[in-house]
Amino acid sequence: MIGKLLGILFGSMIGAIPGAIIGCFIGHQFDKARRNQRGFQSAFGSGASQAERQTEFFQAAYAVMGHVAKAKGQVTQQEIQLATVMMDRMNLSPEQKKIAQEAFRQGKESGFPLHDTLRKVRFSAGRRRDLLQFFLELQISAAFADGELHPSEIQVLQTVAQELGFTAQYLQQRLRMQEAAFRFQQGGGFGGYQQQGQQSGGQWQQKTSASQLNDAYDLLGVDKDADAKTIKRAHRKLMNEHHPDKLVAKGLPTEMMEVAKQKAQEIQSAYDLIKKEKGFK
Repeated sequence: MIGKLLGILFGSMIGAIPGAIIGCFIGHQFDKARRNQRGFQSAFGSGASQAERQTEFFQAAYAVMGHVAKAKGQVTQQEIQLATVMMDRMNLSPEQKKIAQEAFRQGKESGFPLHDTLRKVRFSAGRRRDLLQFFLELQISAAFADGELHPSEIQVLQTVAQELGFTAQYLQQRLRMQEAAFRFQQGGGFGGYQQQGQQSGGQWQQKTSASQLNDAYDLLGVDKDADAKTIKRAHRKLMNEHHPDKLVAKGLPTEMMEVAKQKAQEIQSAYDLIKKEKGFK
């Protein structure tokens, strides 16, 4: 209505009745655009506070995780354990655990609105590609919870990647990296650290083998014949993408910071192994 009144006013100043008619039409289009924008913002949470966006991200992550876990027909014990382990790593309060468990349960329901949920996540994240990547990796880790990928899980992950704006090629690359990470740490899940030997000075003492070294290269996304410059560049890029403080600043829920830290430790562990093998600093 405001647009129409202003359009008539300015149109009349320009050309009496014809100008008023033109101005009314332009004002109508202005009002229509404003209504559409408000509707779009209401549907996707635009203008929400940082805390609200973090809560939405948190709930969406667990809901989609539940949907991925249900993809092959039955949620396995490993997948339930993964969700529980992540809750423990995040040091969630009893109330927060209830929220996460409820979101996970909703994601398993047949009528779960996967596409709408993912579009909302993408809109909320905006240009924060690192945040969307973290979300995708969470879902990949959920799919890998039992150590293998079912075709139906891959199909869901393809939908997740597409809705978040990632190409099929990018998804394949991240799947290979996560599979290598799974083998590298000999455990499941995102940042799946399990103790191997004794911990010394905060660094994990790991059993070095040819296969583990190959997994370290795949985890970083580099060829085993890559030179030091290429390896260092890949390491810096991955560490920057998974920097906990940067991710939280971009909207990652603070509860998920510990997961990001463990992923960064995993990347660093693989890099240290390669660096030692190749003999560069």
